[in-house]
Amino acid sequence: MKTWNFKTESNPTDISKKLESKLGLDNGFVISVDNDIKNSITFKIRKRILYGWYWAYQNWTIINGKLLKIDTEDKTNVEISFNQHFLIRLIMFTHIFLALGLLIAIISGISNSNSLYIFGGIILVLGVFLWVALQRKFEKDTQKYKTLISEILES
Repeated sequence: MKTWNFKTESNPTDISKKLESKLGLDNGFVISVDNDIKNSITFKIRKRILYGWYWAYQNWTIINGKLLKIDTEDKTNVEISFNQHFLIRLIMFTHIFLALGLLIAIISGISNSNSLYIFGGIILVLGVFLWVALQRKFEKDTQKYKTLISEILES
């Protein structure tokens, strides 16, 4: 999870309206805004999925935000956190734990086949490679969303 904090010169309701108009369903995002708390608005943004197979490469980053009005001035404190989708992390850790379990079973003497050592090593390497690739994509998506949100708030 990464957090991003900054202040802006608008009030929270104007910011939430800007985000909803620029990132609504027509623009490929799902945004849910909740303004139950006094002087605070929370929102959640993620990409909208049109087809089931889009989930595998589009909806990996979820954005949670909070807009807090500063009482003394007409400014807003914006707190945004970027999270990887739970299922993406589950796939990554399942891959790594499966490979480690297989290697531990081989080392403990359940099987003495060299091909199983190679198979377990390949699965472990693939799991680590998947982890590194997912972290790079998360970093790239985070930067892309920061740019998008800052452009929306500056307009």
